[in-house]
Amino acid sequence: MQRAVITPDCSARSGALSHASAQHGGISDDPELQLPIFILVLLLYLFILCGNITILIACKDPRLHTPMYFYLGNLSLLDISCCTVSLHKIIITFITGDRTVTFTTCMAQMYMFGSLGCAELSILTAMSYDRYVAICKPLQYHMVMNPRTCGILASTCWIFGILQVSPHIGIISRFSCYSSIEINHFFCDIIPVIRISCEDTTFVQMLFFIEGLLTMIVTPFLLIFVSYIFIILAILRIRSTSGRLKAFYTCSSHLVVVILLYTILLNQYLTPNLSGTLESKKLFALFNTAAVPMLNPLIYSLKNKDLKRALKRIFCHENSTVT
Repeated sequence: MQRAVITPDCSARSGALSHASAQHGGISDDPELQLPIFILVLLLYLFILCGNITILIACKDPRLHTPMYFYLGNLSLLDISCCTVSLHKIIITFITGDRTVTFTTCMAQMYMFGSLGCAELSILTAMSYDRYVAICKPLQYHMVMNPRTCGILASTCWIFGILQVSPHIGIISRFSCYSSIEINHFFCDIIPVIRISCEDTTFVQMLFFIEGLLTMIVTPFLLIFVSYIFIILAILRIRSTSGRLKAFYTCSSHLVVVILLYTILLNQYLTPNLSGTLESKKLFALFNTAAVPMLNPLIYSLKNKDLKRALKRIFCHENSTVT
């Protein structure tokens, strides 16, 4: 992994980052690995696009106009946006050879990636509530999870993501001293940018760790955890084995995604004092930005017969219309 070139003094004061440009360190500095990395990232990106766009197309089917697929469509849209924000620079760099990024673009990328990530965690929390109502209060499901409630919950998730990262980016954008103009990462993420600042970053680190821990990790996780406690208790009260399996089946995809995503985020961001090598955080970041959005369509669609039927109906209808 390539490391940032750290200068011994604050020669970047007043903005080698803000008035000139910064450079992405990339995933690897080995010339022999550039083509394989580009091909891998391009294939992952294309798969993410195709998989999540397929889910969005399937959700157009009238029979899938339910809260579960409404939130799944939001999740797919977030996955497409998040991986586009973080991975596009790798593809552009290989084609053009230009690793530079302006300060404004860097801050915008950092803000968009953070806000989309927060919104995704919120959507997963809303999906857990949807599953809780569906299993624990099935007779009230359509009354509780009506279109208005779903719209309010989804809008709240997006707005929360937009607002949550604003304080961090606002503070970082005011830094005037950087020890290097090279960011040891393949996109502008908050930890690598903080690490190259030669100002006192204690406050923003504490803000990021404590506020991020409470709002991004603990609160959504607790809400999801409590939902699943009630879900498990409700499943255990079901007498038939087939009924229990069917109830668990409706939650299994969401549960796998939640466990996978939270495991990565805990290792990537919420280590004390932002410790750990940036090289290891690059690997977690690549897994977070590429593997998780790629796995979502697989986890949700391969075992979902309703999605498969919806796609068949949509494509068969389009083919019949063309003929």
